[in-house]
Amino acid sequence: MPADSGIAEAAAVLRAGGLVAFPTETVYGLGANALDGRAAARIFEAKARPSFDPLITHLADAADLPALVGAVPAGVATLAERFWPGPLTLIVDRPAAIPSIVTSGLDTMAVRVPDEPSARALIAAAGVPVAAPSANRFGQLSPTRAEHVVAGLGDAVDVVLDGGPTRCGIESTIVDARGVQPVVLRLGALPVEALVEAAGPVIVRPGSSGQPVAPGTLAAHYAPRTPLTLGAAEPAPGDGNRLGFLAFRERPADGWAAVEVLSPEGDLTVAAARLFDALHRLDAAGVTEIVAEPVPDVGVGRAINDRLRRAAATWH
Repeated sequence: MPADSGIAEAAAVLRAGGLVAFPTETVYGLGANALDGRAAARIFEAKARPSFDPLITHLADAADLPALVGAVPAGVATLAERFWPGPLTLIVDRPAAIPSIVTSGLDTMAVRVPDEPSARALIAAAGVPVAAPSANRFGQLSPTRAEHVVAGLGDAVDVVLDGGPTRCGIESTIVDARGVQPVVLRLGALPVEALVEAAGPVIVRPGSSGQPVAPGTLAAHYAPRTPLTLGAAEPAPGDGNRLGFLAFRERPADGWAAVEVLSPEGDLTVAAARLFDALHRLDAAGVTEIVAEPVPDVGVGRAINDRLRRAAATWH
């Protein structure tokens, strides 16, 4: 149903323990009442998500954070004031009100305030914090349109709010700012450069090979069903395979079965917004392999390359 007119019904579903997929500025989230352990368990079941990968809790307003967690560390408060609502997830100590299933047994919790009016309206109408990872099967491409959610999860979701394509197109940046120096645990839609400008030097430590310390940090993740490798457009394939190519700004020479160009203008923000949508189309094009061209490794380009490396790691 439309995101602007389905808020009341979707909020009632959340309060009753159901699952609601909804748009944020990053990707579509699969939401459940974060105070209800059984509802949160439905998220893991619907996504086939391993129980060791924690969820992000979403709030309607930054002012709701102290009411939920108590005293907020100074570094967390500074970044929340600067970047919320927005594509920044912050690590805080898990409050007693949040069931341990939401944090996968960790004594920390990931939390953010989305910069999407319908998402905040939904959370406010539900009257509870909302646990919401991306609304896709675990490890697969994140959804940036409602139809991606329906194709991936089907009737495992009670309500899908359709707000059109998401603005950022990749997930939030995750930062642990409880200590002296902020630590970036996942690259995302908020560039590292913006964090440095606001908080000074930061440590970048994305990726995990064991128990994740934050959502979406496994080394292999965000993958299409079609095998993906990183590489350049030349030479054009000539071995008879149907290969697809994901280009940053220039369409390659003929020979590819399917091609997606992220931004002919070379705009990394536009490229990020189109990334998962382009990969969804290549995944549906019947190609045998996708070759993805890395983008310039600056700004949000670092997050794009991070997603491409994780997708490639799934297949190699």
